[in-house]
Amino acid sequence: MSLRNGFKARRSLYHLWKESSAVDSVGASKLLRTHHCHQQAKVYYRFPQSILKKTKEVELSVPSIISLPFSSRSSSTAAAAAKAGLVGWYLELLKTRPILTKSITCAVIYTAADFSSQILSGSSLEQYDLVRTLRMAGYGMVILGPSLHYWFNFISMAFPKRDLRSTLTKMAMGQTVFGPIMTAVFFSVNSALQGENGAEILARLKRDVIPTMKSGFMFWPMCDFITFRFIPVHLQPLVSNSFSYIWNVYLTYTASKEKVATA
Repeated sequence: MSLRNGFKARRSLYHLWKESSAVDSVGASKLLRTHHCHQQAKVYYRFPQSILKKTKEVELSVPSIISLPFSSRSSSTAAAAAKAGLVGWYLELLKTRPILTKSITCAVIYTAADFSSQILSGSSLEQYDLVRTLRMAGYGMVILGPSLHYWFNFISMAFPKRDLRSTLTKMAMGQTVFGPIMTAVFFSVNSALQGENGAEILARLKRDVIPTMKSGFMFWPMCDFITFRFIPVHLQPLVSNSFSYIWNVYLTYTASKEKVATA
C-alpha cells in the first residue's frame, strides 16, 4: 500500500513538473513575441509616417515649382544676384591687383567720356577721332590710374579719420595740390602726343589750366566731400572716377581745342 501511494505521488510530481514546463514555454514564447513586436515598434519609430509624408510632399512640390514660369520677382532676384556677383568680382580684383584694376577702370571711364564729348560736340561716326580716344584711354591707364591709387592711399594714411575736419583737409589738399598737378600733366601729355613743342605746350597751359581749375572748384568739392567722408579708401578711386566721367567730358573737350599760335 505504501508503494502504491509512493508511485502515485511520483506520478503527481511528474505531471506538476510537465505542466510547469509547459507554462514556462508559453511564457517564454509570449516574451519572445513581445520582444519581436517591440523591435518592430522601434523600426517603425525610426521611420515615422510624418517623415514619409513630408518626403512625398517635397517630391510632389518640386515638379510643380520647376514647371512654373519665371515671374518678375524671380527675374529681379536673378538680376540682383548677377549684380552682386559682378561687384564681388570687382572687389576681389581690387584686393589682388589694385593698381591694374584702377588703371583699367580709369581707361574705360576716359574712353566713355571722350566718346560722349565727341558725340555731344556734333561729330558724326565718319568724323569720329579714334586716335584722340586712344590718347585719353592711355592717359587714364598709364598716368591717372596709378596716381589715384597712390594719392588716395597717401592721404588716407596722413589723415586716417573721417571726421569733418579731416574731410575738409583732404578736400583742400585735393584742390590745391593733386588737382592742379594732374590738370597740368594732362594738358602737357595730351599736347605732346599731338606733336606740339615746348613753347606750344606752355602756351596751352597758360590758356587752359586756370579756367579749368576754376571750373573744378565748382564741381569737385561736393564730390570730394562724399568720397572722403563716406567711401572706404580702396573704393575711393572708383567713386572718384565715377564722378569724373562728367568732368572728363568737359576736360577732353577743352584738351581738343586747337593749339595756341606762337611766334
